[in-house]
Amino acid sequence: MIPRVFGVRTWAPLGVLASLAYCVPERREARAEAPRAAGPRSVDRSLLELKMVQVVFRHGARSPLKPLPREQAEWNLQLLEVPPQTRFDYTVTNLTGGPKPPSPFDSEYHKTILKGGMFAGQLTNVGMQQMFALGERLRKSYVEDTPFLSPTFNPQEVFIRSTNIYRNLESTRCLLAGLFQSQKEGPIVIHTDEASSEVLYPNYGKCWSLQERTRGRRQAASLQPGISEDLQKVKEGMGIASHDGVDFLSLLDNVAAEQVHRLPSCPALRRFAQTIEQRAVDTALYIMQKEDRESLQMAVGPFLHILESNLLNVVDPATPPGQTREDASPGRAALEPSLAFLISQLPYKVDYVSGPRGSHHAPYQPTQEPK
Repeated sequence: MIPRVFGVRTWAPLGVLASLAYCVPERREARAEAPRAAGPRSVDRSLLELKMVQVVFRHGARSPLKPLPREQAEWNLQLLEVPPQTRFDYTVTNLTGGPKPPSPFDSEYHKTILKGGMFAGQLTNVGMQQMFALGERLRKSYVEDTPFLSPTFNPQEVFIRSTNIYRNLESTRCLLAGLFQSQKEGPIVIHTDEASSEVLYPNYGKCWSLQERTRGRRQAASLQPGISEDLQKVKEGMGIASHDGVDFLSLLDNVAAEQVHRLPSCPALRRFAQTIEQRAVDTALYIMQKEDRESLQMAVGPFLHILESNLLNVVDPATPPGQTREDASPGRAALEPSLAFLISQLPYKVDYVSGPRGSHHAPYQPTQEPK
């Protein structure tokens, strides 16, 4: 059987994966959708059995991670009001069902209070609505059009995995509320990992080799021809000192957040929006350096192995991990842009089967924060 993997990106162009949920009903069977247009290697999908759905998604719209100098946008606390339809109680545990691990990133976000009173990186009600709508879309696909899941949440059918960052946990809640219309037959448990061993986002603290390979690239990107001149032009237009540590990634983070929330912002920021977006992409590509395949493998290998292992186990549960392809990720950390670039290149739906997963631990050093 060919499982289906559903790749979804929300509003933010750069960042980490918010959550992973995969659904494996033990005794439920469903036929795949009607066959698609015939191709060179077309398969009659009506003859296939849908065995597993893995959903990978980003968090919803949030406040910026770092305010810009002379910024005018006001992040009012009303943006945190929870839409009633998104309410859905849940519990967070570690991967083995124990207590929820501490969240060093949330501790850092709470140190930055934006104009208006919000913390940096908080999920807003706009983001909550986005995730609820995504859940409703999944409901149509896997409850209504294809009866793969029960119409109410059943913990025997769904396993939920998220990074231990509050905006991501809350995004997961909203998606589940949309998917199951806030109806459940048992407790909702979201599993998360220690920051020191998390693999759902590129984790700098886990891989000394990757840290050394990528050290200074983000700063160096701002000095590249073209990027440097445009950055200086934008800073001058906004009245930001040239020595201030603002680059195109932080500029884009603020532009995207303000646009999706329809907030008034600095006229210069709006005027240079297109330049900021293009140069942010250029900056990300420079940091990633796609010819550096080893760093890319270190960046995303552990997470991809989880997806591959889940699929392989459903197709052939008896296959020993040692008989799958060799682990391509000797280090366990990564750059945000490398993962974001990979996800941006994935087609909307991908059918595939393969490979193993791994578990790795190293001292945690929060040198980079998820987006």
